[in-house]
Amino acid sequence: QVLLVFAKEDNQSNGFCWACEKAGFRCNIARTPESALECFLDKHHEIIIIDHRHSRYFDAEALCRSIRTTKPSENTVIIGVVRRHGDREESSILPLISAGFTRRYVENSNIMACYNELIQLEFGEVRAQFKLRACNSLFTALEKSQEAIEITSEDHVIQYVNPAFETVMGYQIGELIGKELTEVPINEKKADFLDTINSCIKIGKEWQGMYYAKKKNGDSIQQNVKIIPVIGQGGKIRHYVSISRLCNDNNKVSENEVTSLLYNIIFSTDIQTCRHKDRRKGSLDVRSTTSRGSDGSSQRRHSSMARIHSMTIEAPITKVINIINAAQESSPMPVAEALDRVLEILRTTELYSPQLGTKDEDPHTSDLVGGLMTDGLRRLSGNEYILSAKQTHQVAGSLISPISLNDIPPRITEAMENEEHWDFDIFELEAATHKRPLVYLGLKIFARFGICEFLNCSESILRSWLQVIEANYHSSNSYHNSTHSADVLHATAYFLSKERVKQTLDPIDEVAALIAATVHDVDHPGRTNSFLCNAGSELAILYNDTAVLESHHAALAFQLTTQDDKCNIFKSMERNEYRTLRQAIIDMVLATEMTKHFEHVNKFVNSINKPLAALEENGNNGDGESVKTVLTSPENRILIKRMLIKCADISNPCRPLEQCIEWAGRISEEYFAQTDEEKRQGLPVVMPVFDRNTCSIPKSQISFIDYFITDMFDAWDAFADLPNLMQHLDNNFKYWKGLDERKLRSLRPPPE
Repeated sequence: QVLLVFAKEDNQSNGFCWACEKAGFRCNIARTPESALECFLDKHHEIIIIDHRHSRYFDAEALCRSIRTTKPSENTVIIGVVRRHGDREESSILPLISAGFTRRYVENSNIMACYNELIQLEFGEVRAQFKLRACNSLFTALEKSQEAIEITSEDHVIQYVNPAFETVMGYQIGELIGKELTEVPINEKKADFLDTINSCIKIGKEWQGMYYAKKKNGDSIQQNVKIIPVIGQGGKIRHYVSISRLCNDNNKVSENEVTSLLYNIIFSTDIQTCRHKDRRKGSLDVRSTTSRGSDGSSQRRHSSMARIHSMTIEAPITKVINIINAAQESSPMPVAEALDRVLEILRTTELYSPQLGTKDEDPHTSDLVGGLMTDGLRRLSGNEYILSAKQTHQVAGSLISPISLNDIPPRITEAMENEEHWDFDIFELEAATHKRPLVYLGLKIFARFGICEFLNCSESILRSWLQVIEANYHSSNSYHNSTHSADVLHATAYFLSKERVKQTLDPIDEVAALIAATVHDVDHPGRTNSFLCNAGSELAILYNDTAVLESHHAALAFQLTTQDDKCNIFKSMERNEYRTLRQAIIDMVLATEMTKHFEHVNKFVNSINKPLAALEENGNNGDGESVKTVLTSPENRILIKRMLIKCADISNPCRPLEQCIEWAGRISEEYFAQTDEEKRQGLPVVMPVFDRNTCSIPKSQISFIDYFITDMFDAWDAFADLPNLMQHLDNNFKYWKGLDERKLRSLRPPPE
């Protein structure tokens, strides 16, 4: 609603009247200050426009001050219409601001000028005031909360505490506001614990755990504390919110509290304990606390937790936590606190992920980790990225059958001559096949491995299947297209030919690996999982924001294969064998999801690399029964297949330099396009460094190799013996380092 205060009707007042009508705003007109005040108190308008041009009729500033003294005006936008000065010197706006005006409007009776002003107000100041109005409700909730709540700035300066915090800690709010948390004495024995908390929350992770704090009177109390970083302007942490409650029975943890804590430990998915080099302001004192022990719903919840805890179905992690809690009962305080830290580490589901150290300080690494290893910033958005659910996919009947393997054109045959070697040039085949390398390379590799014989299908069915799969890769993607699929298929076939791998895997494993490599990115939209989750895409909704693309690739591959007998390579398989093969393919495709990267690598190292190394150290020459047991156990075969396809999927940095450079350019372009679209749609930018105007491609490659590639390929090389790949990796890393040291941001150095 808009209130116009004009003593007389003129072009300006008419302009705003017509503009209100055009904008669909309800409008009231007042001719005197008295009627204006009365009308405002009755209607509570969002916008008031006061004529400040004619002081002989009424004092506009006095009227504004009168309105501002009323409670309803707290969230009202007040505009002063002032004269156009012409050539005279511009006057100061400060008197208007002091009187309570939000801004001024230099007279202009043009209807579109008035309309534009109203629309700007609606989407600017008025919308901001709506948010502020909502804040009153939020602060009312905080004030009435039984949990102690403390809000600090990014530098840990206290900005707010609620009454529950004052009651529990014994402080008055005036004693805390503006104080730094570091001013409170810290027990030296807990310094490393506090560093752990700091290093976690400063990289945007929530922290939750048990903590001892001192009240104003010096008493020590034990708290269950949760600290939440709040992202603000510039995508940086601007505040920390601390929510806490007291533990029961004179600062000892009650059985129900322990049960609740265990439940949180076992089932928590959003708490990670991390390490980080930057420790601004020393350490953080977490002092906010309260108790809900008297709350009926809380007691019922604890009772439910107790019943869950008493169930006989116990996971291994539950048993570990129970043992630790039992040990704490009879342990001295230093040991109990150390065990608290152990429990904090066990809270995370990312037990196999490294604790981020100095690498994480590099924004390129940080963005790669954020973009590839998360499922996006959850938010409700009107922007929806529609993908696949309503998309028409290519099927066998709509495609022309390719020629036989025996009739492949000479240029294509020549391009595939050295496909058994690692230095095979996939881009030469891409050019020879007019961006259809997957069909031809697939026919040759599948023939070499006898896939048709294993599946008991004809070559024509295999040809049709390969064509259907390739047709459902997006040729418009710069990176995730059928050339990438063919490249991963080639790497997979190369790894399968290595002696150690051949000793380990059965024929069905080889078939699963080659099929999984072929389909692992089918129908990829050229956007990351984080993008799809942030955009609220239909796929993200379908797969609950979890492994969205990988789930889609696997599901669509089987849909395309089984919907038409002309391309159903599985139709002659026995049911149980098909189920085994299907599960293996799905497992390998899902293994390409990067959020589980470190879990797969660390399991491989601990279950395969280390036992094999130990056997070799004990004098075993590599072909004994013990080695065979390590290699061929079902669990380890799964780990090997996962590692194989993961290495094949991101092997670009281990290719010859020219291929490595080409792949780096293609993936960078795809990330640039995603950043462009995120900005257009107003979505969170998940990888800000991939801005085509500012990105350093050498830095991004260095970070990717450092963080994801080196350790993984060291482990894979130790298993499969790949000296040529490791030499390429070393050469390529030196190439990117050289460009970076010259401060170059491009793929190649400038010509001499």
